[in-house]
Amino acid sequence: MHIPKHFAQNDPEQLKDLIRTYPFATLITHSAAGIEANHIPLLLAESDGKNVLQGHIAKANPLWKQVQSGAEVLVIFHGPNSYISPNYYPTKQEHGKVVPTWNYVTVHVKGAMNYIHDADWNREIITRLTDHHEAGQVTPWSVVDAPEAFTEKMLSAIVGLQIDISSMVGKWKVSQNQPEQNKQGVVDGLSQGADREGQQMAALVKEQE
Repeated sequence: MHIPKHFAQNDPEQLKDLIRTYPFATLITHSAAGIEANHIPLLLAESDGKNVLQGHIAKANPLWKQVQSGAEVLVIFHGPNSYISPNYYPTKQEHGKVVPTWNYVTVHVKGAMNYIHDADWNREIITRLTDHHEAGQVTPWSVVDAPEAFTEKMLSAIVGLQIDISSMVGKWKVSQNQPEQNKQGVVDGLSQGADREGQQMAALVKEQE
């Protein structure tokens, strides 16, 4: 990923926060079968004092047979993104030298992916994934709410994943390269829209002011 200096996000906590807030990831692998992309939720965790990503895939997914355990993979997490119109820039009225662009926030993680076939480990990751994403429900659903025999059957149909993180880089393209008046114009323009991601982007741009 090309990251101009002014768009680089070097704060590890900001990178981790984005992963926790937007855990639905694109997992990119390469094998004799070619380049593949899978889309799965992943949890950021620690194992033996190191940062890891944990999740699972269906056993019916040929990924675990095509890509060797220990292979390097790329995982992409996407945060808010939004189209930026030249109409947002006050400098458009001054000289007209403005163009459309797209603001976005993303984290790229590289690491070695290993498969977990241990039923207890897989139950634990399913439980943690469920608890994390059910936390906002009025009555959170729990893995133990399902019949045990059914849960055992479901667990036998998945393969656990753990990615030992080797690098984590972030790109926050949030109008840092614009003069202050244009930054404020972007905040005002996006804030007036009804799009949720536009509202989130407006808040990110405002943080740069």
